[in-house]
Amino acid sequence: MRFRPKAFSLHLLGSGCALTLVLGSLWLGWYRWPGWYLASALHIVGILVLVDLVLGPTLTLIVANPAKPRRELARDIALIVTLQFAALIYGAATLWGGRPLYYSFSVDRLEIVQASDIEADELALGRQHNPTFAPHWYSLPRWIWAPLPDDPEEATRIVTGTVFGHRDVINMPRYFKPWEQGLPKLRDQLTRLDDTKYFSKPQKQTLRARMSEQGLPVNERNTMIMWGGSRRLLAVFDPATLHLLAILRA
Repeated sequence: MRFRPKAFSLHLLGSGCALTLVLGSLWLGWYRWPGWYLASALHIVGILVLVDLVLGPTLTLIVANPAKPRRELARDIALIVTLQFAALIYGAATLWGGRPLYYSFSVDRLEIVQASDIEADELALGRQHNPTFAPHWYSLPRWIWAPLPDDPEEATRIVTGTVFGHRDVINMPRYFKPWEQGLPKLRDQLTRLDDTKYFSKPQKQTLRARMSEQGLPVNERNTMIMWGGSRRLLAVFDPATLHLLAILRA
């Protein structure tokens, strides 16, 4: 094999292995559906792929001149690898900070809760008052119920603060409760697809078709919207058992 293609192939192989290890670990642990979509992870992944699988090996292909002194060639490739490594660390740190920790039901909707959504003081309060549901660095995504507190004044304060961009109850692990305890409340909030807000008519038509394809009833009170930032999905439940049947894109 000629020198340049060989250097390119080896660099591409090494970069691919490193990227697969990092992204594979994050995906298997935290970003499986619907985490990657609701957390808007694909743009970070795209940057990593561009830098580590396209730019890095291509630069090696350019600088890998067999006539170049070995010390100079090693320096050039080391610089390229360093830049790749820095990009990989930045991307991995960004994905780690935004990893999904909870899928929460609160009031009338499902929402993703990412690690970056829980501030240090709330984390400390959660570990103090509700350690079972407080997250740790190794915590994997959990489905939880996040009701407003029983204290009317505290509940009003949280609701009012949310209107002005302050923390919502889904960012307060001290109030989290088991998913199963919230199912009776969840049943009361299920709606028919046609009555679901925040989806346009064409989106509802798409969702109706996808529900039909999977054999899901389309005229029952069995759906709830699921939010992740500005992104939204449709969660479909079995009205009898409240088992989650599907999470659909519009």
